[in-house]
Amino acid sequence: MEAGVGGGGSGDDRDIPDPHDKRKRYHRHTAQQIQRLEAVFKDCPHPDEKKRLQLSRELGLEPRQIKFWFQNRRTQMKAQLERSDNNALRQDNDRIRSENIAIREALKNVICPTCGGPPGGEYFDEEKLRLENARLREELERITSITARYTGRPISQLPPVPPISVSSLDLSVGSLGGQGMGGHALDLDLLASSSSSDPQLPFQTTAISEMEKAVMADLAASAMAEIIRLLQTDEPLWRKSTNDGRDVINHESYERLFPRACSLRNPDTSIEMSRASGVVIMNGLALVDMFTNLNKWVECFPTVVSRARQIEVLSPGMEGSHSGSLQLIYAELQVLSPLVPTREVYFVRYCQQIEQGMWAVVDVSFDITRENQLVSPLQCRRLPSGCLIQEIPNGYSKVSWLEHVELEDRVPTPRLYRDFVSSGMAYGAERWLATLQRMCERFACQMVSGASSRDLGGVIPSVDGRRSMMRLAQRMVNSFCANISASSGRWTTLSGLGDSGVRVIAHKSTEPGQPTGVILSAATSIWVPVPWQNVFNFIRDERNRAQWDLLSHGNSVQEVAHIANGSHPGNCISVLRTLNASQNNMLLLQESCIDSSESLVVYSPVDLPAINIAMSGEDTSYINILPSGFAIYSDGRRDQAAEGASSSSLQGNTSRSSGSLITVAYQILVSSLPTARVTVDTVSTVNNVISNTIHRIKAALNCPRS
Repeated sequence: MEAGVGGGGSGDDRDIPDPHDKRKRYHRHTAQQIQRLEAVFKDCPHPDEKKRLQLSRELGLEPRQIKFWFQNRRTQMKAQLERSDNNALRQDNDRIRSENIAIREALKNVICPTCGGPPGGEYFDEEKLRLENARLREELERITSITARYTGRPISQLPPVPPISVSSLDLSVGSLGGQGMGGHALDLDLLASSSSSDPQLPFQTTAISEMEKAVMADLAASAMAEIIRLLQTDEPLWRKSTNDGRDVINHESYERLFPRACSLRNPDTSIEMSRASGVVIMNGLALVDMFTNLNKWVECFPTVVSRARQIEVLSPGMEGSHSGSLQLIYAELQVLSPLVPTREVYFVRYCQQIEQGMWAVVDVSFDITRENQLVSPLQCRRLPSGCLIQEIPNGYSKVSWLEHVELEDRVPTPRLYRDFVSSGMAYGAERWLATLQRMCERFACQMVSGASSRDLGGVIPSVDGRRSMMRLAQRMVNSFCANISASSGRWTTLSGLGDSGVRVIAHKSTEPGQPTGVILSAATSIWVPVPWQNVFNFIRDERNRAQWDLLSHGNSVQEVAHIANGSHPGNCISVLRTLNASQNNMLLLQESCIDSSESLVVYSPVDLPAINIAMSGEDTSYINILPSGFAIYSDGRRDQAAEGASSSSLQGNTSRSSGSLITVAYQILVSSLPTARVTVDTVSTVNNVISNTIHRIKAALNCPRS
């Protein structure tokens, strides 16, 4: 017995299952299932219920899976046939158009055999050509409608394949600092500015039937039951990580409790799952109202949600409590860097009051892949996610948050941000909850009737002026977040400055609150071996501004107004003035904010009359704001020796790493004329400003030269 226990002979080794064999068996079994289904599909693409039940028993799958597989396969076959017809029609259309042009050219030179003059009506029938052109237009419209059905965009909006030419920026990136470029204009495709709260969907949607609404309601109810259990259960479903103390799911326990119906899921997809809880300074009903009102939800998460749109309200819920509210939503989630691809998700949001003072809000992706339905080609599916809200005394709430997504890595994450994203710090529950806590603190400070002891008194004369300044600063931050993520449009990469390079994009601005004309945005992301809290504290401190801000020309900067908008000293709004500057009429409005997952320093030049308007409590919606600034994250690399945060409000993952990811972004008004062109000199100047700013920050933080 002792030898058997202590020695562990070769017989014990053979009993241990090989994980590689298990994966191979899974692939073989799945392939056999698909082969069998394909064979049946060739003979009978529309099997009846009896045939589906027989296949279910034979293959070990659910009847619902069999039904959806055949639906998907029929849709794929129809799409292939439509594409084939589309290509044939395109070829016929091109052939007819070529013949039409050839006939026109030939008729120009034809001579009447009788008189030797120009041809008569028998040689040139203009009416026939007019009818032929009308037929060609109808054919083109038909092709466009077929293409739009499967791509979600008409032909006029599709990118050219293959591209014949590239932007002038792409051709000049290697020689921006060279000679001879002068003031030549760059032929940039200027983007029209659009509202982030009402984005264009990546593909078309159709009206949702009552049956589909019932399916969504059932899916939401099932997701609600799952998320409540996941948030209220600890071991053995969850365990504490020995590295950072976070909650980690036990996948075996989870799969036993919630077996997934779709066993044919691609095994190459990855799953992200995280849980966090904390206290929020907002009552439960106000939080529920924020989650069920899309505009309020986007305003609360400007650093996480780049765009969102409410597709349809399936059920408004009970008035007052929002219990039973059901909405279909499209959203685009972001990291504040043009390098990191955004995540697009379609999901159903369901709100339910569990008991007095307790609500649950759940999000779950919904996609039935059939004709004329929401066919989502996105790489991210939102599995049951959301939060449990429980009211506690003094107007606070305890919020437990769960994030659960399935990813297909169609667009790889850049190496610079790979650890940050894979660690769950980019899109996990901790970031959502930390942002919610910080923003609720900000809302609470905005509602305070008196001045804080940390405010710089005597400058802002009234409570209305304080709130007006906070609204102006919030609009500045929202604009900054909307303009530097990958969802802003097609960025062009310039050479230099590490692996990422400086990226630029231009757009035409006509909205109130922004300068009218052509605006150039430029941004880059870098890594520095300094804790991200230290980087934030250095940049936000006006006493250090002369060390990195080229536009201050080495002059000292003085804070002339200060508004606290959170418990952490770094959460504040400041009005800054450059001493000994030639333009004494120009000030800087700056907002800095930090929580346990990210930090921002955003600023914009504002002239003195505009600041006086804001401080007097008047409407600030027409004050022009053109923000620049910094987004600072931890690099996601765990380092137990890293120093913790300086405030008790920064807890959780603040001590995981000693490195920082910094995104530096600038915006400049190129011209007040909407038809203006961006010159190479302008791009080169912005490129040099960002590069020099990065070098100065690295030198001030004693970073090693790269």
